[in-house]
Amino acid sequence: MFQSNRCAVFAGLALASATATAGFETFTALPSSVPVGSLPEATPFQLSSPAFTQKTLDANTPSLGRRGDNWDMISANETGANAGRYLFSPYETGTAGVKRYDLSTGTSLTIVAEGTQGFVSGDASRWTPWGSYLTAEESWGTGSTKGRLFEVTNPTTTSGPATTEFVQRSIIPRVSHEGLAFDSSRNMYFVDELNGGSIYRYTSASPLATSGNAFFAAGQTFVLRVGTGATFGETGAATWIAMTDVNGVALPGTVTIGGGQLDGRATSQLAPIKGTGYNRPEDLEIKTLANGKQQLFFAATDTHNVFSIQLDGSINATVKTFVDRTTIDQATGLAVGSTFTNPDNLAIDANGNIYLVEDQPGGVADIWFAMDADGDGVAESIGRWASMATVGAEPTGLYFDKFNPNVAYVNVQHADSDVDRMIQISAIPEPETYALMLGGIGLVGFIARRRRSGNAAR
Repeated sequence: MFQSNRCAVFAGLALASATATAGFETFTALPSSVPVGSLPEATPFQLSSPAFTQKTLDANTPSLGRRGDNWDMISANETGANAGRYLFSPYETGTAGVKRYDLSTGTSLTIVAEGTQGFVSGDASRWTPWGSYLTAEESWGTGSTKGRLFEVTNPTTTSGPATTEFVQRSIIPRVSHEGLAFDSSRNMYFVDELNGGSIYRYTSASPLATSGNAFFAAGQTFVLRVGTGATFGETGAATWIAMTDVNGVALPGTVTIGGGQLDGRATSQLAPIKGTGYNRPEDLEIKTLANGKQQLFFAATDTHNVFSIQLDGSINATVKTFVDRTTIDQATGLAVGSTFTNPDNLAIDANGNIYLVEDQPGGVADIWFAMDADGDGVAESIGRWASMATVGAEPTGLYFDKFNPNVAYVNVQHADSDVDRMIQISAIPEPETYALMLGGIGLVGFIARRRRSGNAAR
């Protein structure tokens, strides 16, 4: 029942979008950050529109027992049976795991136990084109367990850690992982979260594979280089430089780590490969333009920049500065300046708008909406879309529901209160959209009301 209802909602909203946009686009940019500690932790965001609402879906309350700690990035099961029912988040801790939140029942389940296979600092979170779940380690410490990528091959059917298939995909070079993204050709992009870290692409020898075993069996990894790779943070014409052969075997002169796995960090810095370094790349998102071309976006936290990469072909690309401190603030009409700090996570809504989530110290953190009206990969302006008040925390993992463009989810992690939360933010659609949902498509209207009313069984 859940799957058919979600498909009906999606079909109806797609039809409605022909005459109106999603409600999240209609807001008045906040002029400043909300004071830290000024809002209840259960509803921690100052929102930029009276049509936006928020509520806690899940809370890691110490008195009721814990499911990991530091819930990080969010992804849903975007395809397959019961698509959209579950939300997945890894734990960014020294003994990491993964939880699954059920939107139908309002309950959470740990599906990867903390410390499984030495898993640490879970951060990345992405649904695969073939219907599984990927996560990876942000860590880059000592030992043989750093910087690995894992696949949960049965994320929706496992009943808990004892039945979860948690598989390391060792063909992917070791880096400090955060963002993961797939383009329309099923190339997989990832980053090395380092001051000087690079951007990478894995091209599977079996891009249309229906399992991770086949997708990760053989493939080639590349690193992005602008110019000669000598200039830090450079923009302009770029090339994807091979680090492995087409089977995933490290090329001569590269550096390997435990078990012969490629050290992506050390290798990318060697001549003649010499990938371009950026100042702590973190999250990734991909946008498809009306002409079918695709843009990859990544946040460079320590330089307060977000970059776009025009994916021009299998070898060539073009890097641009999407947002920096000279970008116009929609609230003031002036350069945003130092009020825009440490962009960390990125998200994309149903209409292709990019959102920038800050990770500032002390609990001051905003979510910004980026306006790129002409789609050239350079934002004309940004506006403060939401501002978080939770003391000591950061918002992370903003994710827009793929089946309801007026619902988003975001985690609040490492609060001083020691309570992690998953927050749902909802928008009331524009009147013409809502009327179409209620009038022209009765079932969709009914289901939409159920979604907003909470976690009723579906």
